[in-house]
Amino acid sequence: MAVIESIADSSQPSSSTSASSTAKAALPKPPPRSGDFTYAQPTSAPRNLDETLKSWDSVPLFMKDLPTESDPATDSALEALQSLAFDGTPDEVASNFKSQANDYFKSKRYREALGFYTQAIDASPEDKALLETLYANRAACNLELQNYGAALRDTSAVLGLNPRSEKAYYRATRALLALDRCQDAIDCADHGLGVNSGNDAIRALKVKAESRLKAQAQAAADATERKRREEGMSKTLQQALLVRGLWLETTPRPPDNPQPAHFDPESLPEQSSLKLPLSSKWTPPDVIRTPLVVPLFFMYPQHAQSDFISDYHEDTPLATYISTMFPASARGSLPWDGKGEYYEGNLQVYATTRRQRLLKLGKKLTLREVMDQAFKEGDSAKGEDKIRDRDGLVMQDGILSLVVLPKGEAEKRWVDEFKAQREKAGKK
Repeated sequence: MAVIESIADSSQPSSSTSASSTAKAALPKPPPRSGDFTYAQPTSAPRNLDETLKSWDSVPLFMKDLPTESDPATDSALEALQSLAFDGTPDEVASNFKSQANDYFKSKRYREALGFYTQAIDASPEDKALLETLYANRAACNLELQNYGAALRDTSAVLGLNPRSEKAYYRATRALLALDRCQDAIDCADHGLGVNSGNDAIRALKVKAESRLKAQAQAAADATERKRREEGMSKTLQQALLVRGLWLETTPRPPDNPQPAHFDPESLPEQSSLKLPLSSKWTPPDVIRTPLVVPLFFMYPQHAQSDFISDYHEDTPLATYISTMFPASARGSLPWDGKGEYYEGNLQVYATTRRQRLLKLGKKLTLREVMDQAFKEGDSAKGEDKIRDRDGLVMQDGILSLVVLPKGEAEKRWVDEFKAQREKAGKK
Protein backbone atom coordinates (compact mmCIF):
# COMPACT_ATOMS: atom_id res chain seq x y z
CA MET A 1 0.00 0.00 0.00
CA ALA A 2 1.47 3.38 -0.97
CA VAL A 3 2.12 5.85 1.90
CA ILE A 4 1.35 9.53 1.34
CA GLU A 5 4.30 11.62 2.39
CA SER A 6 4.43 15.38 2.88
CA ILE A 7 6.47 17.30 0.33
CA ALA A 8 8.96 19.80 1.75
CA ASP A 9 8.61 23.45 0.74
CA SER A 10 11.89 24.58 -0.88
CA SER A 11 11.42 28.13 0.57
CA GLN A 12 11.63 26.81 4.14
CA PRO A 13 14.78 25.52 5.88
CA SER A 14 15.14 21.77 6.23
CA SER A 15 15.03 21.87 10.01
CA SER A 16 11.64 23.54 9.88
CA THR A 17 10.37 20.90 7.48
CA SER A 18 11.44 18.11 9.77
CA ALA A 19 9.72 19.69 12.73
CA SER A 20 6.50 20.21 10.77
CA SER A 21 6.48 16.59 9.58
CA THR A 22 6.93 15.33 13.08
CA ALA A 23 4.09 17.49 14.36
CA LYS A 24 1.51 16.09 11.90
CA ALA A 25 -0.11 12.63 12.51
CA ALA A 26 0.44 9.91 9.88
CA LEU A 27 -2.56 9.19 7.55
CA PRO A 28 -4.46 5.91 8.32
CA LYS A 29 -4.07 2.89 5.99
CA PRO A 30 -7.12 2.70 3.65
CA PRO A 31 -9.44 -0.36 3.92
CA PRO A 32 -9.05 -3.27 1.44
CA ARG A 33 -10.69 -2.64 -1.92
CA SER A 34 -13.06 -5.11 -3.55
CA GLY A 35 -10.66 -5.28 -6.47
CA ASP A 36 -7.82 -6.58 -4.29
CA PHE A 37 -6.76 -10.15 -5.03
CA THR A 38 -7.82 -11.27 -1.54
CA TYR A 39 -11.18 -12.31 -3.07
CA ALA A 40 -9.57 -14.71 -5.42
CA GLN A 41 -6.47 -15.70 -3.44
CA PRO A 42 -7.32 -15.59 0.29
CA THR A 43 -4.13 -17.34 1.34
CA SER A 44 -0.48 -17.13 0.50
CA ALA A 45 -0.62 -20.62 -1.07
CA PRO A 46 0.52 -21.02 -4.70
CA ARG A 47 -2.13 -19.88 -7.14
CA ASN A 48 -4.39 -22.52 -8.72
CA LEU A 49 -6.33 -21.50 -11.83
CA ASP A 50 -9.43 -23.65 -11.14
CA GLU A 51 -9.64 -22.57 -7.51
CA THR A 52 -9.11 -18.96 -8.51
CA LEU A 53 -11.91 -19.04 -11.09
CA LYS A 54 -14.18 -20.80 -8.60
CA SER A 55 -13.51 -18.18 -5.94
CA TRP A 56 -14.61 -15.44 -8.34
CA ASP A 57 -18.16 -16.78 -8.03
CA SER A 58 -18.33 -14.91 -4.73
CA VAL A 59 -17.54 -11.61 -6.44
CA PRO A 60 -20.82 -9.95 -7.54
CA LEU A 61 -19.36 -8.75 -10.82
CA PHE A 62 -18.36 -12.28 -11.85
CA MET A 63 -21.28 -14.29 -10.42
CA LYS A 64 -22.93 -16.73 -12.83
CA ASP A 65 -25.88 -17.46 -10.52
CA LEU A 66 -27.51 -15.58 -7.67
CA PRO A 67 -26.62 -16.87 -4.18
CA THR A 68 -29.29 -18.94 -2.43
CA GLU A 69 -28.69 -17.24 0.92
CA SER A 70 -28.60 -13.55 1.72
CA ASP A 71 -25.15 -12.06 2.41
CA PRO A 72 -25.01 -8.42 3.57
CA ALA A 73 -21.48 -8.17 2.16
CA THR A 74 -22.65 -8.79 -1.41
CA ASP A 75 -26.36 -7.90 -1.43
CA SER A 76 -25.83 -4.21 -2.09
CA ALA A 77 -23.37 -4.88 -4.89
CA LEU A 78 -25.76 -7.35 -6.50
CA GLU A 79 -28.63 -4.89 -6.38
CA ALA A 80 -26.46 -2.28 -8.03
CA LEU A 81 -25.38 -4.64 -10.79
CA GLN A 82 -28.96 -5.79 -11.39
CA SER A 83 -30.15 -2.25 -11.72
CA LEU A 84 -27.40 -1.62 -14.27
CA ALA A 85 -28.66 -4.55 -16.39
CA PHE A 86 -32.02 -2.80 -16.82
CA ASP A 87 -30.58 0.69 -17.03
CA GLY A 88 -31.35 2.31 -20.37
CA THR A 89 -34.01 2.25 -23.04
CA PRO A 90 -35.79 -1.04 -23.88
CA ASP A 91 -33.65 -1.38 -27.00
CA GLU A 92 -30.45 -0.83 -25.01
CA VAL A 93 -31.47 -3.32 -22.34
CA ALA A 94 -32.43 -5.89 -24.97
CA SER A 95 -29.15 -5.35 -26.81
CA ASN A 96 -27.21 -5.85 -23.59
CA PHE A 97 -28.93 -9.17 -22.91
CA LYS A 98 -28.54 -10.17 -26.57
CA SER A 99 -24.79 -9.57 -26.35
CA GLN A 100 -24.52 -11.84 -23.30
CA ALA A 101 -26.73 -14.47 -24.95
CA ASN A 102 -24.55 -14.46 -28.05
CA ASP A 103 -21.47 -15.15 -25.94
CA TYR A 104 -23.15 -18.12 -24.27
CA PHE A 105 -24.40 -19.44 -27.62
CA LYS A 106 -20.90 -19.31 -29.13
CA SER A 107 -19.72 -21.35 -26.12
CA LYS A 108 -22.52 -23.87 -26.80
CA ARG A 109 -24.15 -23.09 -23.46
CA TYR A 110 -27.56 -23.03 -25.07
CA ARG A 111 -29.70 -23.11 -21.95
CA GLU A 112 -28.03 -19.99 -20.53
CA ALA A 113 -28.19 -18.31 -23.94
CA LEU A 114 -31.91 -19.07 -24.15
CA GLY A 115 -32.45 -17.41 -20.76
CA PHE A 116 -30.71 -14.21 -21.84
CA TYR A 117 -32.56 -14.11 -25.18
CA THR A 118 -35.81 -14.46 -23.23
CA GLN A 119 -34.83 -11.55 -20.95
CA ALA A 120 -34.02 -9.50 -24.03
CA ILE A 121 -37.45 -10.26 -25.52
CA ASP A 122 -39.14 -9.49 -22.19
CA ALA A 123 -37.51 -6.05 -22.29
CA SER A 124 -39.97 -5.27 -25.15
CA PRO A 125 -37.54 -3.58 -27.56
CA GLU A 126 -39.12 -1.22 -30.06
CA ASP A 127 -36.62 -2.03 -32.80
CA LYS A 128 -38.43 -4.65 -34.93
CA ALA A 129 -35.20 -5.86 -36.53
CA LEU A 130 -33.72 -6.44 -33.07
CA LEU A 131 -36.84 -8.28 -31.90
CA GLU A 132 -36.79 -10.42 -35.04
CA THR A 133 -33.16 -11.37 -34.36
CA LEU A 134 -33.94 -12.23 -30.73
CA TYR A 135 -36.78 -14.60 -31.68
CA ALA A 136 -34.68 -16.17 -34.45
CA ASN A 137 -31.74 -16.71 -32.10
CA ARG A 138 -33.95 -18.12 -29.37
CA ALA A 139 -35.38 -20.52 -31.96
CA ALA A 140 -31.80 -21.67 -32.66
CA CYS A 141 -31.30 -22.33 -28.93
CA ASN A 142 -34.55 -24.32 -28.75
CA LEU A 143 -33.45 -26.40 -31.72
CA GLU A 144 -30.19 -27.28 -30.01
CA LEU A 145 -32.09 -28.13 -26.81
CA GLN A 146 -34.60 -30.23 -28.82
CA ASN A 147 -37.47 -27.98 -27.72
CA TYR A 148 -39.05 -28.26 -31.16
CA GLY A 149 -42.48 -26.94 -30.22
CA ALA A 150 -40.90 -23.82 -28.70
CA ALA A 151 -38.70 -23.44 -31.78
CA LEU A 152 -41.81 -23.43 -33.98
CA ARG A 153 -43.44 -20.77 -31.81
CA ASP A 154 -40.33 -18.58 -32.05
CA THR A 155 -40.04 -18.96 -35.83
CA SER A 156 -43.73 -18.12 -36.14
CA ALA A 157 -43.05 -14.91 -34.21
CA VAL A 158 -40.16 -14.11 -36.56
CA LEU A 159 -42.34 -14.61 -39.65
CA GLY A 160 -44.98 -12.38 -38.09
CA LEU A 161 -42.35 -9.62 -38.03
CA ASN A 162 -40.68 -10.52 -41.32
CA PRO A 163 -42.46 -12.94 -43.69
CA ARG A 164 -39.30 -13.17 -45.82
CA SER A 165 -36.96 -14.43 -43.09
CA GLU A 166 -35.03 -17.34 -44.57
CA LYS A 167 -33.58 -18.25 -41.17
CA ALA A 168 -37.09 -18.64 -39.76
CA TYR A 169 -38.15 -20.94 -42.62
CA TYR A 170 -34.96 -22.98 -42.29
CA ARG A 171 -35.28 -23.43 -38.53
CA ALA A 172 -39.02 -24.13 -38.71
CA THR A 173 -38.36 -26.80 -41.35
CA ARG A 174 -35.72 -28.38 -39.12
CA ALA A 175 -38.12 -28.46 -36.18
CA LEU A 176 -40.93 -29.98 -38.24
CA LEU A 177 -38.58 -32.61 -39.62
CA ALA A 178 -37.43 -33.49 -36.11
CA LEU A 179 -41.09 -33.98 -35.15
CA ASP A 180 -41.60 -36.27 -38.19
CA ARG A 181 -44.12 -33.83 -39.61
CA CYS A 182 -42.67 -34.40 -43.05
CA GLN A 183 -45.47 -32.95 -45.16
CA ASP A 184 -45.52 -29.79 -43.04
CA ALA A 185 -41.73 -29.61 -43.36
CA ILE A 186 -42.01 -29.80 -47.15
CA ASP A 187 -44.64 -27.05 -47.20
CA CYS A 188 -42.51 -24.85 -44.96
CA ALA A 189 -39.44 -25.44 -47.14
CA ASP A 190 -41.47 -24.49 -50.20
CA HIS A 191 -42.33 -21.16 -48.61
CA GLY A 192 -38.68 -20.59 -47.81
CA LEU A 193 -37.63 -21.43 -51.35
CA GLY A 194 -40.32 -19.05 -52.56
CA VAL A 195 -38.39 -16.30 -50.80
CA ASN A 196 -35.02 -17.48 -52.15
CA SER A 197 -34.97 -20.38 -54.58
CA GLY A 198 -31.19 -20.52 -54.29
CA ASN A 199 -31.14 -21.39 -50.57
CA ASP A 200 -29.35 -24.73 -50.71
CA ALA A 201 -29.76 -25.39 -46.97
CA ILE A 202 -33.55 -25.21 -47.17
CA ARG A 203 -33.56 -27.25 -50.38
CA ALA A 204 -31.50 -29.99 -48.70
CA LEU A 205 -34.01 -30.14 -45.84
CA LYS A 206 -36.85 -30.42 -48.34
CA VAL A 207 -35.15 -33.34 -50.10
CA LYS A 208 -34.63 -35.03 -46.73
CA ALA A 209 -38.28 -34.48 -45.77
CA GLU A 210 -39.49 -35.87 -49.10
CA SER A 211 -37.31 -38.95 -48.73
CA ARG A 212 -38.55 -39.57 -45.21
CA LEU A 213 -42.18 -38.99 -46.24
CA LYS A 214 -41.79 -41.57 -48.98
CA ALA A 215 -40.27 -44.04 -46.50
CA GLN A 216 -43.12 -43.38 -44.07
CA ALA A 217 -45.70 -43.98 -46.78
CA GLN A 218 -44.00 -47.25 -47.73
CA ALA A 219 -43.80 -48.33 -44.08
CA ALA A 220 -47.51 -47.57 -43.63
CA ALA A 221 -48.37 -49.52 -46.77
CA ASP A 222 -46.23 -52.45 -45.58
CA ALA A 223 -47.89 -52.39 -42.16
CA THR A 224 -51.33 -52.39 -43.79
CA GLU A 225 -50.42 -55.31 -46.03
CA ARG A 226 -48.83 -57.22 -43.16
CA LYS A 227 -51.96 -56.71 -41.05
CA ARG A 228 -54.17 -57.83 -43.96
CA ARG A 229 -52.18 -61.02 -44.32
CA GLU A 230 -52.18 -61.77 -40.60
CA GLU A 231 -55.93 -61.20 -40.36
CA GLY A 232 -56.48 -63.28 -43.49
CA MET A 233 -54.36 -66.11 -42.11
CA SER A 234 -56.18 -66.00 -38.78
CA LYS A 235 -59.59 -66.09 -40.46
CA THR A 236 -58.53 -68.92 -42.74
CA LEU A 237 -57.18 -70.88 -39.76
CA GLN A 238 -60.53 -70.56 -37.97
CA GLN A 239 -62.27 -71.86 -41.07
CA ALA A 240 -59.84 -74.78 -41.28
CA LEU A 241 -60.62 -75.74 -37.69
CA LEU A 242 -64.35 -75.53 -38.30
CA VAL A 243 -64.34 -77.60 -41.48
CA ARG A 244 -62.62 -80.32 -39.43
CA GLY A 245 -65.66 -80.35 -37.19
CA LEU A 246 -63.91 -78.90 -34.14
CA TRP A 247 -65.74 -76.97 -31.45
CA LEU A 248 -63.73 -74.00 -30.17
CA GLU A 249 -64.21 -73.19 -26.49
CA THR A 250 -62.39 -70.90 -24.07
CA THR A 251 -62.16 -70.84 -20.28
CA PRO A 252 -61.72 -67.84 -17.96
CA ARG A 253 -58.12 -68.86 -17.18
CA PRO A 254 -56.60 -70.58 -20.21
CA PRO A 255 -53.20 -72.29 -19.80
CA ASP A 256 -50.09 -70.95 -21.48
CA ASN A 257 -50.01 -71.99 -25.09
CA PRO A 258 -46.80 -70.74 -26.72
CA GLN A 259 -47.49 -72.61 -29.96
CA PRO A 260 -51.13 -72.18 -31.00
CA ALA A 261 -52.64 -74.08 -33.93
CA HIS A 262 -51.25 -73.08 -37.31
CA PHE A 263 -50.82 -74.28 -40.86
CA ASP A 264 -47.80 -76.48 -41.48
CA PRO A 265 -45.26 -73.93 -42.81
CA GLU A 266 -43.53 -76.58 -44.93
CA SER A 267 -46.80 -77.36 -46.68
CA LEU A 268 -47.88 -73.79 -47.31
CA PRO A 269 -47.85 -72.73 -50.97
CA GLU A 270 -45.33 -70.00 -51.66
CA GLN A 271 -48.04 -67.44 -52.36
CA SER A 272 -49.62 -68.20 -48.94
CA SER A 273 -46.50 -67.83 -46.81
CA LEU A 274 -46.32 -64.87 -44.42
CA LYS A 275 -42.66 -64.59 -45.43
CA LEU A 276 -43.65 -63.74 -48.98
CA PRO A 277 -42.26 -60.30 -49.93
CA LEU A 278 -44.81 -57.61 -49.22
CA SER A 279 -44.57 -56.46 -52.80
CA SER A 280 -45.88 -59.84 -54.04
CA LYS A 281 -49.53 -60.85 -54.19
CA TRP A 282 -50.54 -62.97 -51.18
CA THR A 283 -53.43 -65.44 -51.11
CA PRO A 284 -54.72 -67.44 -48.10
CA PRO A 285 -54.02 -71.18 -47.99
CA ASP A 286 -56.58 -73.84 -48.83
CA VAL A 287 -58.47 -74.67 -45.64
CA ILE A 288 -58.90 -78.37 -46.50
CA ARG A 289 -55.75 -79.36 -48.35
CA THR A 290 -53.23 -77.50 -46.20
CA PRO A 291 -52.40 -79.61 -43.09
CA LEU A 292 -52.57 -78.19 -39.59
CA VAL A 293 -50.19 -78.38 -36.65
CA VAL A 294 -52.03 -78.25 -33.32
CA PRO A 295 -51.22 -78.52 -29.60
CA LEU A 296 -52.57 -81.67 -27.92
CA PHE A 297 -52.81 -83.19 -24.44
CA PHE A 298 -52.48 -86.93 -23.86
CA MET A 299 -54.46 -87.38 -20.61
CA TYR A 300 -53.89 -90.26 -18.15
CA PRO A 301 -56.91 -89.91 -15.82
CA GLN A 302 -56.06 -93.04 -13.86
CA HIS A 303 -53.09 -91.21 -12.33
CA ALA A 304 -54.10 -87.55 -12.97
CA GLN A 305 -51.11 -87.15 -15.29
CA SER A 306 -50.69 -85.80 -18.81
CA ASP A 307 -48.23 -85.09 -21.61
CA PHE A 308 -48.36 -81.94 -23.73
CA ILE A 309 -47.47 -82.08 -27.41
CA SER A 310 -47.04 -78.49 -28.58
CA ASP A 311 -46.82 -79.23 -32.32
CA TYR A 312 -48.80 -82.32 -33.28
CA HIS A 313 -48.99 -82.59 -37.07
CA GLU A 314 -52.48 -83.75 -37.98
CA ASP A 315 -51.17 -86.31 -40.49
CA THR A 316 -49.09 -88.11 -37.84
CA PRO A 317 -50.49 -91.48 -36.57
CA LEU A 318 -51.20 -91.79 -32.85
CA ALA A 319 -48.83 -94.75 -32.66
CA THR A 320 -45.86 -92.52 -33.53
CA TYR A 321 -46.16 -90.62 -30.27
CA ILE A 322 -47.39 -93.55 -28.16
CA SER A 323 -44.43 -95.73 -29.14
CA THR A 324 -42.01 -92.86 -28.51
CA MET A 325 -43.36 -91.95 -25.08
CA PHE A 326 -44.08 -95.49 -23.86
CA PRO A 327 -41.60 -97.94 -25.43
CA ALA A 328 -41.86 -101.50 -24.15
CA SER A 329 -38.18 -101.37 -23.22
CA ALA A 330 -38.91 -98.64 -20.65
CA ARG A 331 -41.87 -100.42 -19.03
CA GLY A 332 -42.23 -99.53 -15.35
CA SER A 333 -39.78 -96.61 -15.51
CA LEU A 334 -42.41 -93.92 -14.88
CA PRO A 335 -42.57 -92.91 -11.20
CA TRP A 336 -46.38 -92.81 -11.23
CA ASP A 337 -46.79 -96.16 -13.09
CA GLY A 338 -46.08 -98.51 -10.21
CA LYS A 339 -47.71 -101.51 -11.92
CA GLY A 340 -45.86 -101.02 -15.20
CA GLU A 341 -49.09 -100.85 -17.20
CA TYR A 342 -48.11 -97.96 -19.50
CA TYR A 343 -46.24 -99.39 -22.46
CA GLU A 344 -46.89 -99.33 -26.17
CA GLY A 345 -48.71 -102.65 -26.59
CA ASN A 346 -50.95 -102.23 -23.53
CA LEU A 347 -52.52 -98.82 -24.19
CA GLN A 348 -55.88 -97.75 -25.59
CA VAL A 349 -56.70 -94.23 -26.84
CA TYR A 350 -60.15 -92.60 -26.50
CA ALA A 351 -61.67 -89.35 -27.74
CA THR A 352 -64.76 -87.59 -26.46
CA THR A 353 -66.96 -85.22 -28.47
CA ARG A 354 -69.01 -82.15 -27.63
CA ARG A 355 -72.16 -84.31 -27.38
CA GLN A 356 -70.38 -86.77 -25.12
CA ARG A 357 -69.89 -89.51 -27.67
CA LEU A 358 -67.02 -91.80 -26.71
CA LEU A 359 -64.76 -92.94 -29.55
CA LYS A 360 -62.35 -95.84 -29.19
CA LEU A 361 -59.44 -95.10 -31.48
CA GLY A 362 -57.00 -97.30 -33.31
CA LYS A 363 -53.42 -96.18 -32.86
CA LYS A 364 -52.81 -96.29 -36.61
CA LEU A 365 -55.24 -93.43 -37.13
CA THR A 366 -53.83 -89.99 -37.81
CA LEU A 367 -55.15 -87.02 -35.86
CA ARG A 368 -56.89 -85.76 -39.01
CA GLU A 369 -58.70 -89.08 -39.32
CA VAL A 370 -59.71 -88.88 -35.66
CA MET A 371 -61.21 -85.43 -36.27
CA ASP A 372 -63.04 -86.71 -39.33
CA GLN A 373 -64.49 -89.66 -37.38
CA ALA A 374 -65.60 -87.37 -34.57
CA PHE A 375 -67.32 -84.92 -36.92
CA LYS A 376 -71.03 -85.44 -37.40
CA GLU A 377 -73.43 -83.02 -39.04
CA GLY A 378 -76.62 -81.93 -37.35
CA ASP A 379 -79.67 -84.10 -38.11
CA SER A 380 -81.91 -82.04 -40.39
CA ALA A 381 -84.71 -84.60 -39.92
CA LYS A 382 -84.80 -83.52 -36.28
CA GLY A 383 -84.84 -79.85 -37.23
CA GLU A 384 -81.12 -79.41 -36.52
CA ASP A 385 -78.82 -77.16 -38.50
CA LYS A 386 -76.08 -79.19 -40.17
CA ILE A 387 -73.28 -76.82 -39.12
CA ARG A 388 -74.55 -75.08 -36.01
CA ASP A 389 -75.72 -78.34 -34.43
CA ARG A 390 -72.79 -80.45 -35.56
CA ASP A 391 -70.79 -82.71 -33.25
CA GLY A 392 -67.02 -83.07 -33.10
CA LEU A 393 -63.90 -82.87 -30.95
CA VAL A 394 -63.66 -79.95 -28.55
CA MET A 395 -60.61 -77.68 -28.81
CA GLN A 396 -60.58 -75.99 -25.42
CA ASP A 397 -58.36 -72.91 -25.13
CA GLY A 398 -56.83 -73.88 -28.47
CA ILE A 399 -55.75 -77.36 -27.31
CA LEU A 400 -57.14 -80.80 -28.19
CA SER A 401 -57.21 -83.66 -25.67
CA LEU A 402 -57.14 -87.46 -26.00
CA VAL A 403 -57.42 -90.02 -23.19
CA VAL A 404 -54.89 -92.87 -22.86
CA LEU A 405 -55.65 -95.86 -20.61
CA PRO A 406 -54.03 -99.24 -19.95
CA LYS A 407 -56.11 -102.11 -21.24
CA GLY A 408 -58.05 -104.20 -18.76
CA GLU A 409 -59.70 -103.29 -15.49
CA ALA A 410 -58.55 -99.65 -15.39
CA GLU A 411 -59.92 -99.05 -18.90
CA LYS A 412 -63.28 -100.69 -18.12
CA ARG A 413 -63.68 -98.74 -14.87
CA TRP A 414 -63.01 -95.38 -16.58
CA VAL A 415 -65.40 -96.14 -19.46
CA ASP A 416 -68.16 -97.15 -17.03
CA GLU A 417 -67.67 -93.94 -15.01
CA PHE A 418 -67.80 -91.83 -18.19
CA LYS A 419 -71.05 -93.44 -19.34
CA ALA A 420 -72.60 -93.06 -15.87
CA GLN A 421 -71.77 -89.37 -15.79
CA ARG A 422 -73.11 -88.93 -19.32
CA GLU A 423 -76.35 -90.63 -18.42
CA LYS A 424 -76.69 -88.54 -15.29
CA ALA A 425 -76.06 -85.34 -17.23
CA GLY A 426 -78.66 -86.39 -19.85
CA LYS A 427 -81.39 -86.69 -17.23
CA LYS A 428 -80.97 -83.13 -16.03
